[in-house]
Amino acid sequence: MALDRDEIRGWLERNCPAEMRAPPRGDEDICWGGRRWVFHSAAQKLWFERCLARGFTVPAWPKEYGGAGLPRDDADMLNQEMRRIGARAPLTSFGISMLGPALLAFGTPEQKATHLPRIARGEIRWCQGYSEPGAGSDLASLRTKAEDKGDHFLVNGQKIWTSYADKADWIFCLVRTNRDAKKQLGISFLLIDMATPGVSTKPIVLISGKSPFCETFFDNVVAPKENLVGKLDRGWDVAKYLLTHEREMIAGGGSNLFDSHALDKAAAKGGRIANPILRAKIAEAAVDTYASDATRQRYLDEIAGGGELGARSAQLKYDGTELNKRRHELTMALAGAEGLYFDGNRDPSQDVAEGWLRSKGNSIEGGTSEVMLEIVAKRLLELPAD
Repeated sequence: MALDRDEIRGWLERNCPAEMRAPPRGDEDICWGGRRWVFHSAAQKLWFERCLARGFTVPAWPKEYGGAGLPRDDADMLNQEMRRIGARAPLTSFGISMLGPALLAFGTPEQKATHLPRIARGEIRWCQGYSEPGAGSDLASLRTKAEDKGDHFLVNGQKIWTSYADKADWIFCLVRTNRDAKKQLGISFLLIDMATPGVSTKPIVLISGKSPFCETFFDNVVAPKENLVGKLDRGWDVAKYLLTHEREMIAGGGSNLFDSHALDKAAAKGGRIANPILRAKIAEAAVDTYASDATRQRYLDEIAGGGELGARSAQLKYDGTELNKRRHELTMALAGAEGLYFDGNRDPSQDVAEGWLRSKGNSIEGGTSEVMLEIVAKRLLELPAD
């Protein structure tokens, strides 16, 4: 049964607490879920529970996995109405944005039944084990190995830039299972419980003074065979599919209308709205944001009709990344001398320098901007290699 827009608007007005209708100011305002998760306010908990009861943490997922079973058009409409009132996501998770779609496409019935409902309920927090010290842009050269030991794999190696690994419960990981095969054909996609003996993490501090990134180490880690997603040695297929969802997620951050509206408030607060040059730049940023969001939504609508995002995810990721960086540059300009203040401990909404510094990493994570442009050139524009 299709959703009625007026009905959804009424439900949101009745059920979304006022405190949940503002952009998150930091990680504490984002509901991540997980074994160790503690709600940071009664409103955050209430909003999560109400959405969970309706299947709205993952509205497009099948009901048997904790979703609402909504058609893509209805799920998009729900998202539009949440954005209209400025509602925060009831649950944010790499399990929702990245692993979930991959499991729906490649997972066994047992894997789906085991992991998807726990993702939808926010019971498990996931992290991504892709990049390694010697395998960043050239991800297929990864060296973390998983040896076949009969009923399990024995994993040894290291990952780097693992976002929130120190807070995650499980990791979805690329490992090398065949050293003799071509690089992309000897890789498998493995799920590993972070509580398994031999798994350890070490935080990486960035120039901003804070960081979600970690190094992750595997020292004779036992991973059961049932945690292999997709076919042995064909994890690259799963990885590529997952990357399209990761890049679309990053692009969504770049086209965030919350950030565009925040520029207006910053300009008004600082009295710099009178500057015609800054006013023009704010208008330009708003137009770029709406255009980026419209393009992203158009691509998602095409997917709902049976298409695939494919290489266009690289286009979206590059656009969202560069837009977010430009917006933070403008935020610094609007802050004036106040923007130079930075101690790494204040509220991020007050320390605009922290956000500006952090935005520089957008052009690296999820694939560097140079790699995204190369994908666009080769696969979308079909330009000659030389």
